[in-house]
Amino acid sequence: MADDAHPSFAVATIKPHDPDERDRGIWVQGDHFDFSSASVEKLLKFAYSINGELVIGGPDWLREAKYDINGRPDAEGEPTLPQQQEMIQKLLADRFQLKFHRETRELPVYAIRIAKGGPKLAPAADPARKPIEQTDHPGSATEHAYSSAPISYFILVEQLFRDRPLVDQTSLTGKYDFKLRYDADELNNADPSASPGFFTAVQEQLGLKLDAVKAPVEVFVIDHVEKPSEN
Repeated sequence: MADDAHPSFAVATIKPHDPDERDRGIWVQGDHFDFSSASVEKLLKFAYSINGELVIGGPDWLREAKYDINGRPDAEGEPTLPQQQEMIQKLLADRFQLKFHRETRELPVYAIRIAKGGPKLAPAADPARKPIEQTDHPGSATEHAYSSAPISYFILVEQLFRDRPLVDQTSLTGKYDFKLRYDADELNNADPSASPGFFTAVQEQLGLKLDAVKAPVEVFVIDHVEKPSEN
């Protein structure tokens, strides 16, 4: 999709999720969006790259009600991640009548800092290229491959999977090519050759570390939201 495109959904079908169906999460393949069992909170996390702890207030169903969403953009080509997020932001405003404001609050976070020995990040082979992240699941491990990615893009992706918000305190300003491989369930994996957990992998493979601290962060305070309009 063109870099300057600002896509919306040409058509989006939203229906309550059938709890008897298998949950599939969020899938974007080409120009096809297929979200299964997605709550408004989950859509917010995807649309704004925020941790769930940063969503404040709203009715209980914002987190509990699940929806299946299918649609395609109104512009040609495959949307980038920021364009995908823009589409979901517009969908939330249009179909869920979502309104919120932002505040700064001090909350528990993971501060990303440079570990002893320095960062292990290769400068991007093509820094003019758009940031790209590809996820694979070899065995029990999860592997993220980043290309031309600044630290902010790494946070954009990893923020969705952590129990606290991530805050960049590295002062790194470049774009990098790197891989991160970890076992999301390391405590239940008895295989001695298994990949390390996320925190260990970040330090060993990237030369960074995550420290649990309190820091001021921007939160999203829900002012208004409605159950989705008819298709």
